[in-house]
Amino acid sequence: MPSDGSPFSLIRDVTRLRQWASQGRAYALMATHFAGSGHPGGSLSVMDVETALYFAVMNHRPKDPDWPERDRLFVSGQHKCPAQYAVMGLAGYFSIEDFVAGLRLLGTPFQGHPDWLKLPGIEMSGGSLGQGLSIAVGDALAARLDGKPYRVYCIMGDGEQQEGSVWEAAMSAAHYDLDNLCAVIDCNGLQIDGKVDDVMLVAPLAEKYRSFGWHVFEVDGHDFSQLMDAFDKAAAVKGKPCVILARTVKGKGVSFMQDQAGWHGKAPDFEQLKAALKELGLGSLLTDELIQKAKAAKEQVARQYGNLMPVASRPYWWNLQADMRVDLVPTRRGFGKALDRIGSDPRVVALGADISESICIYDFCKDRPERKNRWFSMGIAEQNMTTVAAGLAKEGKIPIIGSYGVFVTGRNWDQLRTTVCYGNLNVKIAVGHGGISVGPDGATHQSLEDLTLLCILPNMTVLSPCDAVEAERATEAALLQVVGPAAVRFAREATPVVTDSDTPFVLGKANVYRFTGESDRFSDAFEVMLSDDFVPDRKEDLVLVSSGPEFAEALRAAYILETDHGVRCRVINLHTLKPVDEAAILSAARDVGVILTAEEHQVGMLGNLVAGICAKAGVPVRMAMVGMEDTFGESAQPWELVWKYGLAAEHLVEKSLQLLEKTPQAARAGATH
Repeated sequence: MPSDGSPFSLIRDVTRLRQWASQGRAYALMATHFAGSGHPGGSLSVMDVETALYFAVMNHRPKDPDWPERDRLFVSGQHKCPAQYAVMGLAGYFSIEDFVAGLRLLGTPFQGHPDWLKLPGIEMSGGSLGQGLSIAVGDALAARLDGKPYRVYCIMGDGEQQEGSVWEAAMSAAHYDLDNLCAVIDCNGLQIDGKVDDVMLVAPLAEKYRSFGWHVFEVDGHDFSQLMDAFDKAAAVKGKPCVILARTVKGKGVSFMQDQAGWHGKAPDFEQLKAALKELGLGSLLTDELIQKAKAAKEQVARQYGNLMPVASRPYWWNLQADMRVDLVPTRRGFGKALDRIGSDPRVVALGADISESICIYDFCKDRPERKNRWFSMGIAEQNMTTVAAGLAKEGKIPIIGSYGVFVTGRNWDQLRTTVCYGNLNVKIAVGHGGISVGPDGATHQSLEDLTLLCILPNMTVLSPCDAVEAERATEAALLQVVGPAAVRFAREATPVVTDSDTPFVLGKANVYRFTGESDRFSDAFEVMLSDDFVPDRKEDLVLVSSGPEFAEALRAAYILETDHGVRCRVINLHTLKPVDEAAILSAARDVGVILTAEEHQVGMLGNLVAGICAKAGVPVRMAMVGMEDTFGESAQPWELVWKYGLAAEHLVEKSLQLLEKTPQAARAGATH
C-alpha cells in the first residue's frame, strides 16, 4: 500500500485477496459491535466484491482520494458502509482502528450512512436506496464530456431493484451507450422483511437488464477469480453498460449470521463477536488496546457533548431522581398496538415497505393470521406503495402505508400531493422513526422536514403524538375518525410516557398542562385539560408549545423553570398540527404574551405555525423557537444529538430565560415559592 500519493498497486493474487476480505469482515464486525448498531449482514455479503474493486480492479490513490483520474465507486446500498470503510481502511485511506472505534460515533467521519463531505474517498453522500445508479450515470456522462478515461462502478443490492428509480437509471445508461459504467448487484437474496422473492419478486434480473440494453455477467460473488474476470471483460465491452450479478450469501463467513435476514441491521454482542472472529481465524485482532480505544472514544463524546447541557441546580434528567419517575416506551409501540386492536375492521388494509416490523406496521397482522390477506408487502418502493394505497382507498378500503419518515413523506411527495390529497383519498401515512432520535443511522434517515411537507398539503390531517399512549389514540383517530388523508408521526427511540388513559384526547384540540408540584410519577406532577376547558386562574410568565416526544422535554422544562427560577408556564401539547387548535394559541398569546416553541424538526415548522396564527389575528406576542437550526443531523446516540442540537429541557430553560430577559440568578431571586 503506497504511503504517498502514488497509484495503488493492484493485487491479483487470490490468496491475498481472501486474506484482505477476511480482515475486512473482522473489522466491520468489531466496528458494528462497538457502535452498538449497524448492518453486518450485507456488509459481509458484499465484502469480497469491494475487496476485489479496491485491491485488484480500480485505479485509485488512497493518499490522494480526489485524484482526478481515479476510478469512481458509488455504493448505492450505503447501509453496508462498514464493508466500504473496512476495505478503504485496509487500503490506506485512513486508520482502520479509527474506523473501528469511531463508527456511528458523534463527531467522527464514519457516519451510519456515508457523507462525502466528511470522509475523503467517499464519492457520494446517501442512504436512500435506488439513487446510486442514477448518480453513477451522471458521473459516467461527465467523464465522457470531459474526455476522461476513468471508469465508474456502482454497487446495488438485489432488493434495491424494487425501486423504480433504478430502472429509470438503467434505461438512461443504455440509451447513452455508457460503456464506461459497470454496475454490480449484490444478490444475497434477503432484505429486512425476509426473502427478496417473497417481499417483492425482482427476478429474472439477467433477462431484465439485457432487455434494457445492458451486457450481463453472472458470477459467484465470493469467487475472486470469477469477479476479476468479469471486471476485466466488462472493461472491454464497447457501446453498452455492463452489470455483474454477484451471487452472495448474507452474513458470509460467520455461520450463525449466514443467510439470516435478522442480521440485516443488528450488531453482534461481545460473545457473538468473539465467536465470529474465531470462525474467521482472526480473534487476535480484538486486542485490549482496541477495546480501550473504542471505550475511550465513547467516553470522550459523552464528556464533550454532555458538557454542552446548561447546568441546573440539580440533575433533572429522566429518572435520575428518586421521584418524578417515567416509563420509557417508543411511540411506535402505541401505533402498533392501535393497528393490532382496530385492524379487525375489514376496511383496514396495511402496506409495508421493507421495515415493517421496525415501525410496527406489521403488528396489524403479526399475531392475526386471519388478516394476512389484507397485508401487502410492497418492497422498497414508496412511490408505488402510495399510489397502490390510493387505488385501494378509491374502492372504499382504509389503507395505511408506512416507512421511515424521510422516505414515506419525501420520496413519494408528488404521489401524496397529486394523487392522494388532490383526490382527497382516505389514505393513512405512518411516518415512522421521525426526528433526530433515530440516532446512529445518521442524517439520511433522520426525518426533520416531514411535518412541513405534510402540513402544506391541502386535505391532509397531521398528528404528532407525544408518547406511546397518545400514539395509540392518535392512530385510531386518524384511521377511524378522519375521512381523507391523514398522517401520524412517531419515533423509534424509547421516550417518556407522560399521558395515560385518563388524559383527554380530542382530534384538533390541544391539551394544556401546568406544573402543580413534584410527585412520585412525573405525569402526576401536572394538571392537564382540553384547551376549551382551561381557565387561566393564576399569573403565568411563559407559554411552551410543543408536540411529539419533544413535548416531554417541554414539560420537564416547565418543571425546572418553576422549581429553579420561579417562572410559571402554560404548556400546550399540539398533538394535532393540522387542523391546528388556533383558539388555544391565541388564548395563550393574549393571556401571557410570551411563547417558546420546541420541535424535533427543522426549526420553524411549529414555530412559524404559531407565529402565523398570532400575526393573522393581529395579536402581539414575543416569541422564540427551538429546533434544528437549518442543518442536517449526524450519527450518534439519540440523547447525544439532543445535547448537541439544543433540544433538551435544559436548553429550553436557557432559551426561556433569555426570552424573558432574566438571568438564572435574577429569575431565582424572583421565585415566589
